[in-house]
Order: sequence, then structure tokens, then C-alpha cells
Amino acid sequence: MILQTSADRGATWSTPRQIAPPGSGQWDAQIVVDPVDHKTVYAAWLQNNKSDAMVARSNDFGNTWSTVVANSTNSGVDKDILTARGQDVYVGHNHAQKVWVSASHDGGTTFTSVTINHFNPYGWSFAGGATVDPLGNVYFSWASYSKVGQAKGSVNLYVSKSSDGGGTWTNTQLDTSASAPDCSVYGCGWAFLGAQMTMSSDAAGTLYLLWNAGMTDGGTERIYFARSTNAGATWTSKQDVSTASVGVSYAFPVIAAAGTGDVRIAWMDTRMAPLWNTYYRSSDDGGMTWSAESRLSAYVTSSGLPGYISPNGFDLPYGDYFDMAIDDQATTHVVWGAGQSYTGMGSIWYVRGQ
Repeated sequence: MILQTSADRGATWSTPRQIAPPGSGQWDAQIVVDPVDHKTVYAAWLQNNKSDAMVARSNDFGNTWSTVVANSTNSGVDKDILTARGQDVYVGHNHAQKVWVSASHDGGTTFTSVTINHFNPYGWSFAGGATVDPLGNVYFSWASYSKVGQAKGSVNLYVSKSSDGGGTWTNTQLDTSASAPDCSVYGCGWAFLGAQMTMSSDAAGTLYLLWNAGMTDGGTERIYFARSTNAGATWTSKQDVSTASVGVSYAFPVIAAAGTGDVRIAWMDTRMAPLWNTYYRSSDDGGMTWSAESRLSAYVTSSGLPGYISPNGFDLPYGDYFDMAIDDQATTHVVWGAGQSYTGMGSIWYVRGQ
């Protein structure tokens, strides 16, 4: 895991540096800042042939780190998702058909792990998002594939909630998507472009969801939004939040929220087919109305620009997810990967704006 930090709100960045010894390799970077003290930083990743879920803590803005194993298995896991509030730290990941959540209530020093979807009789399940609301309730959103023992078939999308610090969980199904689009021409795995759901919460405790889902097996998908003002007891009807025409493919939703009703969303789509781009919208009324769409990805005219990036977009999303945050001056910060193929060359891109 390689870390870069900025002390001037993203204008310049430090030299990349290693967080922890790599062991047999490290995958699926996650990073969050504690929303209570606005200082403590947590990072998570998968290590040792993806058998260990790692969590690291920094009290000095990422200069030094202490690292623990949050959960260890005898085989590979995938799709770690990290969230924190105060001393409560949670990291989720899938282990075959199960989604595990490891919970810490001492600032990431020790963890206890439980499954949140013990009922699942189907295929692989992948965590997609998580949040801790101001009352301490913790939520994970995740996708479950219907093909027994595989990441294939239709996809059921769930939100799981715990009100006892991750000890027990209740599960609510929010939507069902058709099977994932095929991207094998780029070397992608079965579920790379499949449905996934991410989530956030604001200071008032309102929950927000953003996800991609399709109606036709292997066909294109759309991007949807919903919110809950009663701790997940009920949700609004799903809202299509893209203005692109029918037939555009969508993937990799991200969402961030702050204040009361300040919610911001981003995703990748193919409205400039066959190329992909990253798009953004914001709302100051909890998603009842939205700003115009902004294209975040752009062609930067500099020497050495990768050949898989052109004025109309990039060849393929690079990595399984990207991320977004809102700082204390209400600036949005977004980072994503753009690549040549699933296994080929790729690069990391950053943008900020109001």
C-alpha cells in the first residue's frame, strides 16, 4: 500500500511512501478520516494472498502507522470496505458466499469478526459501501450473486444494519439487478462491471445509497439513488440520477455526505462509447434536486500521457472502486483509476472542486 498526502488541500502531493511491509502482496486500498476528531486516519487492505484483512491507524496525518490483522482466513478474501467514527472502526470483506465485518471499539487495536449474511444460499457476495451514523448505528451495503458458488447470475442488493456495535445484524433487500455486462475482451473477471451499492450518511443521520443495476442479463445498467430518514427502516423509491440516454453502461458508484442534506455522487459511464468517463452531481437538499452533471475525467495535455486516455475518455475503469470525500471547506475531492485493460497499464487521477 502506497500513501500520498497533501498539506495544501490537494494542490501538491508528497512523494509516495509505503505504509507497511508488503508480505506476499497487498490489494484493495481503503482510507478514511475519523469524522469526530477530523485527525485520526485509518487505512485497510488485503494481504498475504488475500487471506488477511489489515487495518492501520495513524495519529499524525499518515506519517507513521500501527497495523493489526482485523481478520484472518485460510483462503483468499476480497472487496474490503472501511468505515469509522470515534473509537468504532469497522472493516468488511467477502469470503466466498459470506460477507464478514470485523468491529473494533478501541480505535482499531483489537477486532471481533462476524458474518452479516448467514442466510445466503447463493453465490459470491461483495461489500460495496459502509457508514456509521451519528447515533453509532453501523451499516454495510453489499451485492449477492444468484449463481450458486460463483460471481454470476442476477444480483440481489442489500443493506445490513447493526445497532449493537456489529454484534448482530438485520438485512434489507433494496433492489435486484440482472447479471453483469461482459467485459472479457478487456480481461475482466465475471463481476467486474456488475451491480454494486455504496452508501453514506450526513450529520443529521440521513442515509444515502447509490448503486448501478440493469434490467437485462449482460446488458447495460443505470445509476440509482435512494435515501432513508429513519435509520434504514424505510427508503425512498429509487431515482435514476443520470441524464445520459438509454443504452449507456454504468459502473462503480461513489457517494459522500456532510452537514444536513449535503450529498454528492459520482460514477463511471460510457456515454462517449466505447470510452469511459467519470461524472459527478451534488445536492443540497438530500437528493430531492440535483446539480447539472459534471465530467470529472479530462484529457491532460502533458508529455508522457498514457495512450489509453484520449479527449473522449479512457479505455476501462482501473480497479474495482474509486472514492470521494468532502472537506471542512465543502470542497469535493475525488480519486479514481483509468486503465488500458483489467490487467494492463493503469494510472491514478485526482480532482477537486466545489
